[in-house]
Amino acid sequence: MTAVPDAPAARTRTAVVTGASSGIGAATARRLAAEGYRVVLAARRKDRVEALAAELPGSEAHQLDVTDRAAVDAFAAHLKDRHASVDVLVNNAGGALGADPVATGDPADWRTMYEVNVLGVLHVTQALLPALTASGDGTVVVVTSTAGHGTYEGGGGYVAAKHGAHVIAETLRLELCGEPVRVIEIAPGMVRTDEFATTRFRGDAAKAAKVYEGVAEPLTADDVADTIGWAVTRPAHVNVDLLVVRPRAQASNSKVHRTS
Repeated sequence: MTAVPDAPAARTRTAVVTGASSGIGAATARRLAAEGYRVVLAARRKDRVEALAAELPGSEAHQLDVTDRAAVDAFAAHLKDRHASVDVLVNNAGGALGADPVATGDPADWRTMYEVNVLGVLHVTQALLPALTASGDGTVVVVTSTAGHGTYEGGGGYVAAKHGAHVIAETLRLELCGEPVRVIEIAPGMVRTDEFATTRFRGDAAKAAKVYEGVAEPLTADDVADTIGWAVTRPAHVNVDLLVVRPRAQASNSKVHRTS
């Protein structure tokens, strides 16, 4: 009787998540690990990503500043040597600084936001795109914001940066049409995390709390990670171009139901 050869083992897919040290990035790493991905955690805070990697079997942590192109290229070269492919890239690193009007906004804050929210996405996407294409079924996720689709007073610098990230996703999708790579944009509205608003207001906890005051249930990092995980795990022929997710209490960037 002729022996039937064993079926080849399913390949473990690799997902890279930037800004993985906290908030949406950390929650997304946990969600993708639960979906069976080998998760590569990248963030500036080495201790935080290493602690998270210790929670997630098979994952690995890398200290990475996405605004440093040389560091990003070295990171991509390391992944090429270590892994057969990169299947998913979640461009999550970003953030806001200040809430000043355009008339008095600090150009240094605007530059910092542009570098991390726009150039950071560009650097990592360019560096990993060959590996994502070679996988035969790659996915690029760009985490933007509803600020990338509408304006609000005091948000000029952040709004401009997130509009830039939105345009990268939209343009890349056109340019990759016909290639085996999906481009997904996730645009969250009001998300309450431990750090976003506090960082924006330079550690002023009172100002940070004011953002969410009277809002019964802002989104959580897990809510956003859930949408990312859902979009990434759709069948390969299904591309979720843009998914906007807000709490029920938020109808737009400037219309929010507050109970007090």
